[in-house]
Amino acid sequence: MNDRAETIAARLREAFSPASLDVVDESHLHAGHAGAKSGGGHFDVTIVSARFAGENQISRHRMIYQALDDLMRGEIHALSIKAYTPDEL
Repeated sequence: MNDRAETIAARLREAFSPASLDVVDESHLHAGHAGAKSGGGHFDVTIVSARFAGENQISRHRMIYQALDDLMRGEIHALSIKAYTPDEL
């Protein structure tokens, strides 16, 4: 895991105490893309946390965006999110 992916993972671990977390940097797949030129990366996140219980997918995504707030303004250009509760697996 590279530094940006590790920073994302650390923020998500702190905010959600996940049972499972996978952060993949897919920036290399987007070389030449306009967002890649600005320095922001493309990441895929799969997270399982009890903190998502009772929340719909939109709310879960908002919770994640809030945890990554300042990173969303520069370090992250695109973020694919799969967020589950432990009961959903």
